[in-house]
Amino acid sequence: MDSILRVPTQFIDWGLIDYQQAWDKQEDLLNKTVAIKTDNRNNGTNLPTPNYLIFNEHPHVYTLGKSGHQENLLLDEQGLKDKHATYYKINRGGDITYHGPGQIVGYPILDLDNFFTDIHLYLRTLEEAVILTLKDYGINSGRYPGYTGVWLDADNDKARKICAMGVRCSRWVTMHGFAFNVNVDLDYFKNIVPCGIDDKAVTSLEKELGYKLDIDEVKGKLKNHIANLFKMELI
Repeated sequence: MDSILRVPTQFIDWGLIDYQQAWDKQEDLLNKTVAIKTDNRNNGTNLPTPNYLIFNEHPHVYTLGKSGHQENLLLDEQGLKDKHATYYKINRGGDITYHGPGQIVGYPILDLDNFFTDIHLYLRTLEEAVILTLKDYGINSGRYPGYTGVWLDADNDKARKICAMGVRCSRWVTMHGFAFNVNVDLDYFKNIVPCGIDDKAVTSLEKELGYKLDIDEVKGKLKNHIANLFKMELI
């Protein structure tokens, strides 16, 4: 029996969902959680705040974070149409990235007051969950100094990124999250300077292993690693 007190966290898989729809749903959950925290502070109540771990995939889309640069998108409006892709400027940290089918996009909407109030530890813990998932498939990975995300061969000139991260935090409630390349079409990354890094490659689990993965199996492993590292009780 696990004697550690675990934090109840609702796991949801939205499946393949339009990016704007997922963004709106995240904002709604975040705002409701912040409202509970505000009410607790202003009225002396002590209502518990919910926590969510959300997985999904998106149709082809490019997103630009608050610190990003428009020129890192190498497509014009017609180019986006030709690629059947959409484009959004959004309120997370980081530069530009791509989301598409075959990529696990994770949106933890957590009240970090229920876990730990340290955004750097939060990012490192998400990275560790991906690192452990890759290890399950016999792949060694790690961190690249000065950047977020998970990398392969980060210590040499073959460095390539397999998981990007970009988060927003409001009153210690998180949204946005990570994008883990499993069976994703890597050609779409050729239309951007990924995360503003123009001298590093992008890879996927499929490319590294040489075969297509059962994405539900990968989701299961990743979900369990996140739950264990954050001491979550998934519901």
